[in-house]
Amino acid sequence: MSHVTGPALEEAVPIPDTHLDLVECPPVAVLATVMPDGHPQSSVVWCDFDGVCIRVNTMRGFRKERNMRRNPRVTLLCYDPRRTLRYLEIRGQVIEMTEKGAPDHLDALSSKYAGRPVRYFGDMIPALYAEFEVPVLCRILPTAVVARDWSSPGGSA
Repeated sequence: MSHVTGPALEEAVPIPDTHLDLVECPPVAVLATVMPDGHPQSSVVWCDFDGVCIRVNTMRGFRKERNMRRNPRVTLLCYDPRRTLRYLEIRGQVIEMTEKGAPDHLDALSSKYAGRPVRYFGDMIPALYAEFEVPVLCRILPTAVVARDWSSPGGSA
């Protein structure tokens, strides 16, 4: 099950080096998707960066997964609560949603966030969830990036 749409990879807007840490397992990341009625829907997510796209993982049938399939335009806000004047907003388009490799990515994300090798199903949440939840790996191509650091002169990257 794969979904590819929208702009080409060459159209990706780069993440400034000064804010790369905020797309590689940031302390806080909030993904905003669009509901069928047009209202925003936000979810706290784990994310990482493959050098071009931001990757998040969800489960088949979850609200954010259904929203991204219907409307691939999303916004991801990443920040460190210890430095709230520094943040990164990424507006983008989901260019791929796939179950292929999604469990491995979810285990890798879990391990990064836990700071040690773990498995998502069994270590992070009860193993029985693996019987009915199917991970979906989502790649988000950045199309607009706002990088701010209001604690430094100029307030931007």
